[in-house]
Amino acid sequence: MIKITLKDGSVREYPDGTTIIEVAKSISHGLAKEVLAGKVNGKIVDVKFPLQEDAALELLTFNDEEGRAVYRHSSAHIMAQAVQKLFPEAKLAIGPAIQDGFYYDFDVPRPFTPAELEQIEAEMQRIIKADLPFERVEVSRAEALEQFNKEGELYKVELINDLPEDSVISCYQQGEFNDLCAGPHVPSTGRIKSFKLMSIAGAYWRGSEKNKMLQRIYGTSFPKKALLDEHLFRIEEAKRRDHRKLGQELDLFSIQDEGPGFPFFHPKGMILRNELEYFWRQEHKKRGYQEIRTPIILNRGLWEQSGHWDHYKENMYFTKIDEGDFAVKPMNCPGSILVYKTRMHSYRDLPLRWGELGLVHRHELSGALHGLMRVRCFTQDDAHIFMLPSQIKSEIIGVIDLFEFFYQTFGLKYHVELSTRPEKSMGSDEMWEMATESLREALEAKEMNYKVNEGDGAFYGPKIDFHLTDSLGRTWQCGTIQLDFQMPEKFDLNYVGEDGQKHRPVMIHRVVFGSIERFIGILVEHFAGAFPVWLAPVQVKVLPITDKHHSYAREVVERLDRLNVRAELDARNEKINYKIREAQTQKIPYMLVIGDREMENGAVALRQRGKGDVGAVKVDEFIRQVTDDIKNKTIF
Repeated sequence: MIKITLKDGSVREYPDGTTIIEVAKSISHGLAKEVLAGKVNGKIVDVKFPLQEDAALELLTFNDEEGRAVYRHSSAHIMAQAVQKLFPEAKLAIGPAIQDGFYYDFDVPRPFTPAELEQIEAEMQRIIKADLPFERVEVSRAEALEQFNKEGELYKVELINDLPEDSVISCYQQGEFNDLCAGPHVPSTGRIKSFKLMSIAGAYWRGSEKNKMLQRIYGTSFPKKALLDEHLFRIEEAKRRDHRKLGQELDLFSIQDEGPGFPFFHPKGMILRNELEYFWRQEHKKRGYQEIRTPIILNRGLWEQSGHWDHYKENMYFTKIDEGDFAVKPMNCPGSILVYKTRMHSYRDLPLRWGELGLVHRHELSGALHGLMRVRCFTQDDAHIFMLPSQIKSEIIGVIDLFEFFYQTFGLKYHVELSTRPEKSMGSDEMWEMATESLREALEAKEMNYKVNEGDGAFYGPKIDFHLTDSLGRTWQCGTIQLDFQMPEKFDLNYVGEDGQKHRPVMIHRVVFGSIERFIGILVEHFAGAFPVWLAPVQVKVLPITDKHHSYAREVVERLDRLNVRAELDARNEKINYKIREAQTQKIPYMLVIGDREMENGAVALRQRGKGDVGAVKVDEFIRQVTDDIKNKTIF
C-alpha cells in the first residue's frame, strides 16, 4: 500500500499502481468527471498515471490554472488533427495553451480563410463526438526521428534534434493522429465541450524573422457553453472599452507617427492626468512624503555604478554631451540616491520618504507598443524610502496601507504576488534572504493572501506586486514594493547611528499607479470612459433649449466655475435632444437642461449619467450634490 497526501492535507492509502483517475473516483464520481490531470509531487501528469510510491497529489480541474492549461492544450491537439484531416499537406509546428485559450502553428501553402475556420470547427466537433482517448506513447530519440522524418514533419524533427541523444520522447495519439508532445492531456477528446476558433495570424517559426512565416490559428475552449459565451462577451466588451478608441472619441490623447510610443495628451486628457497627480500629491503629503525632482539625463558612470549599464542596457537610450557618454534615465532611483548623498544623515532623520513623478524612457520594440499600456516614455509615480533596518516592516506595512486606500478609491480589486531573486541579480544570498523574509513578514502581518513568483524579482531586490482586476475581470500589474539592500551598498550610503558610527540604510522603491499613462489607460477601460465625477474632464454640461435661456444658463455655469466644478455651456443652435445625445456620447456625468420653467423657478432639469432624467432640482441643491460627489470621489 502507498500513502497519498491530498491537497487538503488528508492522507489516503491505495494499492501500488492505483491511477489518478481511480483516486478521484474513490473520493466522488462527480470529481472523477471533472478531473483533467494530476499533480504528483509538483509534476503534472495524465489521469492514467499509476502511483507507485508515497506522494503528494493535487487533482486538477478546470478551476485550476494548470488544469485549464491541460484542457486548452488538448483542444490545440484536436484542432491540429482537424487541420491535417482537411488539409493533408499541412505541416505541424507547435500548439501550446496560452492565457484564455490556445493556438497551433501550421506550415501551409497559403493562408487559411475565415470560411475554412468554420470547416475546421466542424471537423473538431466530429473528433470530439468520437470521444477518442489521448494515448501517451514513449519512444527513443532515434525512433521518434525515424517516425517524424517518414511523415515529413520537419518542424518536429528539428525539435527532436535539439534534445539530448539519450532522451525518451513522448508522443500523444488520438485516433489516427499522432503528435510530438510532453503532455499531459485530458483523458479523451470528448472532455472538450465548448470551443471557438478566434482568429488567424502570421507567426515566424520559433519567433525569428529569419525563419519561415507560418499560419497561426487562435482558439479558446471551456467546459460549459455559458462560460464560452461569457468569455466572448468580455472580448466584445473589451473592444468597446479599448482605451485607444475611447481616447480618440473622448479627445484625451493621441499617438502620432512622429513619435511612436510617445503619447500626446490633449487638454481633456491633461485634466484627467492632473487630477490623478493632485490626488497622488495630497495623499502622499498626508503620509509624510516630500516631493523631489531629478534630471532626465545622467552620465554613464552613474548607470554603471547602479548596475543598470550591465543589467538593463538594452532598454536604455543614450546620447553624448561634451564627448562624454550619457543615458536617458529608465528609472528614477539613482537620482534619488544622489539627493540622499548631498549631506550626511542621522538615524533621527530616518525614515526619509521622497516621492517623484519622474519621466522615464525605456526602449520597447515597435511590435510591443500598445496605446498607453506599453509606451517608450512614461511618468513613474516613484517614491524611495531610506530607513533603518529596524523600520523595514513598519514602512512596508505603511506602503501597503497606502496602496489599499488608492485602489479602493477607484473601485479596483487586486491580488498580491511576492517575487524572489532572479537568475541575473546583484548581492549575496544572505542579503536576498533577509530582504525576502522582510517582505514576507509584512504581508503576513497584514494577513494578506499572496502568491510566490520564484525568480521574478528585480535585479537588486525582491518585490511585492499588486495586480489590479478591472470591471472585465482582467488583471494589470501596477503597484510595486521593492526592498533593496544593494543600491545603498553600491553607492556607499550612510547614516550616523546612536553609537556615533556610520551605518548602511535600507531602501524601498515603490510605485502606486506604476505609470501615470498606463493607469489612465486602465481607468479608461475599467470605467469605459464614464469616469467618476471627480476625474471627468467635463463634470457638468449645461444645455439651454433656446437662445432666450442662454443668459440664465451662463449664470449657472459661472456659479459652478467659481466652485471649481468643470462645467461647459452648449449654446449651439441645435435641438435639445441632439445636445443631450452628444453629451451622453461624451459620457458627461451631469447634464442640466434649462427651459422656461427652470428659469422661472431658479432650477435645472437634471439628467444623470446612468439614470437618465432625474427631474427638476434647485440650483443650490444640485451644487450640493455635485460638490459632495467630487469631495467624496463618488463612483456611479
